[in-house]
Amino acid sequence: MSKTLFLGDEALAQAALDAGLSGVYAYPGTPSTEITEFIQNSKQGREGQVHSIWAGNEKTAMESAIGMSYAGKRAMVCMKHVGLNVAADPFMNSSITGANGGLVVVVADDPSMHSSQDEQDSRYYGKFALIPFFEPSNQQEAYDITYHAFDYSEKYHTPVLIRLTTRLSHSRAGVERREARPQNELHIEENPKQFILLPANARVHYRTLLGKQEAFENESLNSPFNKYIDGADKKMGIIASGIAYNYLMENFENHQCPYPVLKISQYPLPSKLIAKIVDECETVLVAEEGYPFIEEQVRGILNRTGNIIGRLSGALPRDGELNPNLLAKALGMPDTYGAPVPELVVPRPPALCVGCPHIDSYLAINEAMAEHGKGKVFADIGCYTLGALPPYNAIYTTVDMGASITMAKGAADAGLRPVLAVIGDSTFTHSGMTSLLDCIYENTPVTVMILDNSTTGMTGGQDSHALGVLGEICKGLGVKEEHIHRITPLKKDHEANVKLIKEELAYEGVSVIIPTRECIQTLSRRMKKQQAAKKK
Repeated sequence: MSKTLFLGDEALAQAALDAGLSGVYAYPGTPSTEITEFIQNSKQGREGQVHSIWAGNEKTAMESAIGMSYAGKRAMVCMKHVGLNVAADPFMNSSITGANGGLVVVVADDPSMHSSQDEQDSRYYGKFALIPFFEPSNQQEAYDITYHAFDYSEKYHTPVLIRLTTRLSHSRAGVERREARPQNELHIEENPKQFILLPANARVHYRTLLGKQEAFENESLNSPFNKYIDGADKKMGIIASGIAYNYLMENFENHQCPYPVLKISQYPLPSKLIAKIVDECETVLVAEEGYPFIEEQVRGILNRTGNIIGRLSGALPRDGELNPNLLAKALGMPDTYGAPVPELVVPRPPALCVGCPHIDSYLAINEAMAEHGKGKVFADIGCYTLGALPPYNAIYTTVDMGASITMAKGAADAGLRPVLAVIGDSTFTHSGMTSLLDCIYENTPVTVMILDNSTTGMTGGQDSHALGVLGEICKGLGVKEEHIHRITPLKKDHEANVKLIKEELAYEGVSVIIPTRECIQTLSRRMKKQQAAKKK
């Protein structure tokens, strides 16, 4: 077929469709969001009735994908790196149950923390779970690896992990597609104990998983995605994984590197090829995006080789993204980074959109909390996290999804009064409901403000699971009806809103206030669509 210009995320999504995907499960999170959105907007996906509705969180997404695999269909689950922390329980156990239909877990890491709390490296999860995993080096490989991963999963009855990084996810290149396959027929696993992880069964399954490790390494050793490229100059050898291989090759004319290069895109590590390059070369540079995952393993705990350099040795930075210039410097080549770009425009920090409903919520919060001093407002992950910045300076914590309510609970348990938790509508259904339940169980004096803008605003306006039912959810969990309030965050209602917040802060129990106004961005898009429809 002719080549199509795809983002890395889009190439992976298209490959999954072409490989016979029956369902993708995900919670939106940059830089992984475009994978699911591509499938949602794909004619091929619609015609194939591929399931692509957003899940409530990454854990439920992972469990649903395992369920589809159980039924014999090919399933994919997508998330960003911190989302895998949320999905870790079913993810780790899926390595023990194994897979029936092909099961592919896609995780997009975010080196340099462009839109994340940390830059954790998901390859450690793959090693932790003892499953095979892949790290594409370009968009074509993202397509080819994904297409192959479903076959691999079904061949060994194992989940497979694919790790992307931000630059690959969000850059474009031409991709050549393969022939589209039909979806699998329904087929229940013949072993009735396969998915029952009672200890007696799990011990058997775990030994089976351990028995597959040699086969997994042989697959890596013979993989077309791993290759040893010989070079004449043995003073230096280079191990380059994923997109770091591209960064390396950009330093050499016609991509002709004079040193031996071991390119790695499939794991577990091919130990024979690692031994070959370490034995042949005086010094080995390990170039990898993220943590020193390969470097640590090649060095070993005693580091007796002494000739392995990379992020741990200081030859490359310990944090942040790699780039071609950093690799050039590590190779002793000229620093060609160039002079800093002059600041023609003063840099501006991110800010809440003009007309954002959260602005009026924060103005009310600040006035209501003024008499109590700073440091008593706990927040969460979402566009409302920008309330930490000037001119609002309204919130004092942001740790992970759902943590605002439980951190406020812990502070209240310690004796801090009053405490207020701020959480978004989508984050509340993601992981805030169980946090609220802990407060309800003990009747902890916590005021929770669920900022309802009717969407998942931070990642582009995906549907919120809580649309129109937040009050009912809180009542069902056990919040007393007289302490559940909906307010409208507008200037005209400011005084009334401040008064209500103050009243609930004084209440020695659980109260919920729900400021409700549509996100200004989704409202604008919706109005434009309505106007366009009228013109037709």
